Amino acid sequence: MATDYDAPRKQEDESDSLDALKQSIPTKQNTSVDDEGDSSEYSLADGPDLSEAELDVVVLPPQENEFTCVECFLVKHHSQLAYENDLGPVCKDCAA
Repeated sequence: MATDYDAPRKQEDESDSLDALKQSIPTKQNTSVDDEGDSSEYSLADGPDLSEAELDVVVLPPQENEFTCVECFLVKHHSQLAYENDLGPVCKDCAA
């Protein structure tokens, strides 16, 4: 069915007015901030509590066949080297 978007809109009911909508929105209750022990603001909505989880990560320095791009700061394999400018090496992704 075709819709005539140029036709004037019907005012069906006064309840759809802006004032009526503003009145239907509940006011925000004033809550006081408790001690620092309240972490409900930062807790996850769903899923387990991972706040006490520890991660073991091994960070390796760049290898001999790798370089750090001066544009994106990612460590890339030397086959991704496009060129070197005054600042240092640039990868093929950043050169494009």
